[in-house]
Amino acid sequence: MSPAATNAWSSERAEVLARELADERGALLPVLHALHEEFGYVDPRAVPIVADVLNLSRAEVHGVLSFYRDFRTEPSGRRIVKICQAEACQAVGAVPLATHAQEHLGIRFGETTADGAVSLVDVFCLGNCALGPSVLVDDRVHGRVDDRTLEALLTRERD
Repeated sequence: MSPAATNAWSSERAEVLARELADERGALLPVLHALHEEFGYVDPRAVPIVADVLNLSRAEVHGVLSFYRDFRTEPSGRRIVKICQAEACQAVGAVPLATHAQEHLGIRFGETTADGAVSLVDVFCLGNCALGPSVLVDDRVHGRVDDRTLEALLTRERD
């Protein structure tokens, strides 16, 4: 998913998006994706709106929203840094790299720096196994990332 959108949360806009997609087959995921694209996250206030428009229970909407890790329920940082934690990347240093990233940024996976610059996410395959450990900064994959390379990427992304 893309970095944070610039549109401020709006219940009215959320309802419009939900109604526009309500007739699609299996509309819940397209609606959640549209909300995420529009706002950069799916605000928890969207749950009752989506449930009402799609004639679902709030529990059903919340269950899908919380099941998929790519749906954020709070605004993300201006940059999203994803560090692969799959076995191939672990075998070549992804775990210590992740520890270094968390210490360097002062946050854990799933959190955003206090200045809103960077969100750190753990993922379980970027499809770049031969060049691990791999890191995705927004939509760009970086391979063979070590502590120094990661710091350079993080510093560049905070500017």
